[in-house]
Amino acid sequence: MAANLRQDILGMLAVEYQELNGSYIETLYNPSAIDFLRAVRIGRPVIIKGTLFFNTGFRTSAHDNWTDEYLIGKMEEIPISVAVTPDGNADAIVLNSDGLRYFVEPHVERIGMRELLRILSRKTPDQDHNESAPTEVYYLQSQNGNLYALQDAESHCEFDPLRTDVPKDVSWATEALGISPDAVNIWIGDERSVTSIHSDPYENIYTVVRGEKRFTLFPPTEGWLLRERMYPHAKYTRQSSDSPLVLTPSPPSIPPVRWSSVIDPTDPQNLPPEARPLHITVQAGDTLYLPVGWWHHVQQKAVTIALNWWYDMEARGMEWVWLNFLRGESEEVPDGNIDD
Repeated sequence: MAANLRQDILGMLAVEYQELNGSYIETLYNPSAIDFLRAVRIGRPVIIKGTLFFNTGFRTSAHDNWTDEYLIGKMEEIPISVAVTPDGNADAIVLNSDGLRYFVEPHVERIGMRELLRILSRKTPDQDHNESAPTEVYYLQSQNGNLYALQDAESHCEFDPLRTDVPKDVSWATEALGISPDAVNIWIGDERSVTSIHSDPYENIYTVVRGEKRFTLFPPTEGWLLRERMYPHAKYTRQSSDSPLVLTPSPPSIPPVRWSSVIDPTDPQNLPPEARPLHITVQAGDTLYLPVGWWHHVQQKAVTIALNWWYDMEARGMEWVWLNFLRGESEEVPDGNIDD
């Protein structure tokens, strides 16, 4: 399909979606499986208030118990995998000293829960001129089933002591979708950690245990406005435990990564005028349903702890076809280091 024709079609679809849906975000209270299935069918984000689990009058133990003292007591000195970056931008596009932009994964360190919470509770360098405050940013974002994974839900993990507080699924979502989640994850970070704009092939149930998450969202019909490009892969590394992090390009055998070139979509000046972002704040105790294919950029306030359940999307029918069309073929994505 000719590029201009494709862009005209995508522009028409984006406008039509905006006109039909506006910026309204529905709120559900203690949803049933039928309520949730309706939300999935509509395919728009939903804020869920009340208990996380359908008709049980039940709060997860995590919501009730996860103070710093409780987490430290349960985890003791078990080492956990924590992402470390110079500026809080993990899995993000970074301009390197060689003049090239890279998709950069974080350095990963194994530290205890006590040390992680100690680091996160310290002030940032610009607060009260605290010279001892850490300049690097730590974020527990190991994901991909760091609490439970579908293929090995019974196997041991770094967070075994916390599993008694977190169910393997969300009952009304499992009933509605007819499947168990592929992965259940725990996230712990502070306001310095930012999740760059991206989309996932999962139905996402995301609940905040402590703190606050701020989502900037775009429907799949606006993905083309986020200017995906192909970027060479890199990682943050360090030569020794006390040396600074260095952006280290990966060998040529590592394929380039397709990623949005919009670094901060919360700033309207960084977006095309056609974009209509949705801004949602998820408070402690609240839950966000984020449909498959929705683009999201995530910030947080103070020390924030969250859990999420990823349910695989239904690949049959039209949804996968539509998402692929809206995103476009990889072969058509330009090089991120060539001006276009």
